[in-house]
Amino acid sequence: MLFHSSIRKELSRSFGATLVVLVTIVMTMMLIRTLGLAAKGSVDPAEVFLVMTYTVLGYLPTILSLSLFISVVGTLSRMYGDSEMIIWFSSGRGLGNFAWPILRFAWPILGLIAMLAFVVWPWANSQTQGMREQYERRSDIDRIAPGEFQESSGRNRVFFIDKDTENGTTASNVFISSIERNRQLITSARNGKIETIGDARFLMLSNGQRLERPFDKSGLKISEFETYGARIGSNVPTSMDALPPRSQTTMTLLASTALPARAELAWRLGMVLAGCNFVLLALALASVNPRVGRSGNLLFALFAFVIYYNMLNLGQGWVGSGRFGPGPFLLALHGGVFVIAIAWLAKRHNNWSFGLRRGSAKTASTA
Repeated sequence: MLFHSSIRKELSRSFGATLVVLVTIVMTMMLIRTLGLAAKGSVDPAEVFLVMTYTVLGYLPTILSLSLFISVVGTLSRMYGDSEMIIWFSSGRGLGNFAWPILRFAWPILGLIAMLAFVVWPWANSQTQGMREQYERRSDIDRIAPGEFQESSGRNRVFFIDKDTENGTTASNVFISSIERNRQLITSARNGKIETIGDARFLMLSNGQRLERPFDKSGLKISEFETYGARIGSNVPTSMDALPPRSQTTMTLLASTALPARAELAWRLGMVLAGCNFVLLALALASVNPRVGRSGNLLFALFAFVIYYNMLNLGQGWVGSGRFGPGPFLLALHGGVFVIAIAWLAKRHNNWSFGLRRGSAKTASTA
């Protein structure tokens, strides 16, 4: 049918262009943010692109919702501005008749948003957190650069080496300052190498000395050694229960009764419901004011999206704090927006004026 095919074709072009622009903007912002984390030492510089990719995947539900919203508003606003809507209205098509072809175009995107919100979002967050924790738990030797004092992962030791080999397993002129059992230990050695004993890694020092100084200043103890071993790194695994709610799977959240888990589940479901409401809101919002132009309508639509999305995030905090239950919150926010969108669409479809124009016309004729 010409009516349906023309609208879906126009929406496809607008949605594709909007999605490319938004993804480019978000990737640029995430790249700058990830580079800042790498500069602070929170992210491995070699995994900057991978972390950025996972982050963008996590934000795809929001990007798709905004792209769908803008594409519908922009397409219908262009049709209003070019008088195409007047032609369709003159042929017996009302504004409500545009709902079916727009929903046929939007349902695959809404399905993708649901999959991203329920599956990809927690997976991407868990991958990002896993890489950051693995980088934080890297061995003390991996943190060391020749000629620099470097603090250990537990912040209880300071390392220094003069130089190391290309493979990074041996070093010369090693200095270690640590605090153990209310004592300050200073160890220096001419050479050092890394050895793996069982599941642990040890720094084996040779031809050095060790100074022990208690904090109560009871005396110094100096000893020399030919070989001395110091354990480096930590192999403590991360428990799945310690993962934040945003990194837990949807099935795990369903089985949990904790407030943060229920809040995260309400947010994921809310993203899908918000995507459906955005389609109806876009259909009701689309219009062109000759005094403002098409940009004014798009700015108003963007403002509505920001308010709706912020209310979704604010409601997540309310559910997490126990102020609202997930059911009442979802019903109040998304159900309220749905009723407003349907009422607004019905008003524009039936050209309801609520008697204001009739009253003014009667006054003018009487005068």
